[in-house]
Amino acid sequence: MGQMESRPWGSYEVLTTDDGYQVKRLTVKPGRRLSLQWHYHRAEKWTIVSGTASVTLDEAHFQVPAGGFVDVPIKAAHRLANDSETEDLVVVEVQVGDYLGEDDIVRVEDDFGRAAA
Repeated sequence: MGQMESRPWGSYEVLTTDDGYQVKRLTVKPGRRLSLQWHYHRAEKWTIVSGTASVTLDEAHFQVPAGGFVDVPIKAAHRLANDSETEDLVVVEVQVGDYLGEDDIVRVEDDFGRAAA
């Protein structure tokens, strides 16, 4: 499997990648959230493996328990958060698109001071 990449919100590991798709396992620490972001070139599908995801998708805000799914279309603003105080949130993310590089992230808002759009 891929190497674990640390982020301020937790970590991710690339499980597999091939032409047009990539699969990652995301672990979001308690009380943390990813940046509010969108992508030019990829859509994402999240499967919640453990914990409960607090999801922002464009103007909608909702909770998704373990076993649930979220479809994130290309160019949709999205954010994944873990509101738990004690439990990690684990998500399998399938990215599909013609370009899957980490530089295809347009940040709208970020808790950790990383560049916004």
